[in-house]
Amino acid sequence: MKKSRKWLYLSCLLVMFVVLTAGSTSVHAAGKLPALKVKGTKLVNAKGKTVQLKGVSTHGLSWFPEYVNQKSFDHMKKKWKANTVRLALYTSDYNGYCTGDAANRKALEKRIDKGVQYATKAGMYVIIDWHILNDNNPKIYEKEAIAFFKKMASKYKKHTNVLYEICNEPNGGTSWETIKSYAKKVVKAIRSKDKKAVIIIGTPNWSQDVDIVADSPIKGYKNLMYTLHFYAGTHGEDLRTKAKTALEKGLPLFVTEFGISDASGNGVLNKKEGAKWMKFLKSKKIGYVGWNLSNKEESSAILKSSCKKSFGWKEKDLSPWGKWLVKQFK
Repeated sequence: MKKSRKWLYLSCLLVMFVVLTAGSTSVHAAGKLPALKVKGTKLVNAKGKTVQLKGVSTHGLSWFPEYVNQKSFDHMKKKWKANTVRLALYTSDYNGYCTGDAANRKALEKRIDKGVQYATKAGMYVIIDWHILNDNNPKIYEKEAIAFFKKMASKYKKHTNVLYEICNEPNGGTSWETIKSYAKKVVKAIRSKDKKAVIIIGTPNWSQDVDIVADSPIKGYKNLMYTLHFYAGTHGEDLRTKAKTALEKGLPLFVTEFGISDASGNGVLNKKEGAKWMKFLKSKKIGYVGWNLSNKEESSAILKSSCKKSFGWKEKDLSPWGKWLVKQFK
């Protein structure tokens, strides 16, 4: 009789343990997304199967931090069927990582860490984006970039879902030779801590001149990709021709930012040209990330300017671009 009670007691404890740890087990499982690698021009998993990442970019983490929360990431994954989120860390604009004070840098790093945690729990891949823009030349803050990415790679080297985008949109006439010099140093810094993570490298002319890069890519490292950015209101067949040329030369491309407005992020939406771009991306299995998760009063914002929600959005809360983008994920 005493033995039966003892086993009953142990059985109850076992049941309680399973119930209490079920949530943490699912979180761990979500965090262990398949590690990705670059094979040819595509991203593949460990079995060699092509994986097409598709998702949403935040706007600047300094300006729209409210959307970096667990419920919003869960919503994008479950309701929108996105599998990737990009965390846009501006380097030099207002409260930028490199131009703000030490407290601001610390706050932004904490926001990135939260973003990685939320994405991991939601079962999403996450791109940490060094968002150069008005600083145009990545070498301006090269030392800061090296230190930053070395820190990030050391922190997230065991995460299978983290990718690094090391210079958003080089511009202002910055040459590929200059970008390449910068990229080699930053890639080396990341590889000193993380040997396998996918690294995405910006290309000249607002990340458009991928055909030039294809003639002289970075050698000596695996799992490198190159950015292609487009806005369908401005960019059409001419830019797709550049992309096709780069792919034919074996350059792996990732569209880490795009929209169907004009290149300013505003203006009339060009859904017809956008459809041509999506057909191209899907046919080539190129990953794509839409700009941007905010309610900013411009046509490239995914939410209506009147929407005050930071999660739990309904279709009526989405802008025309937001509705169009979400349809592409499904």
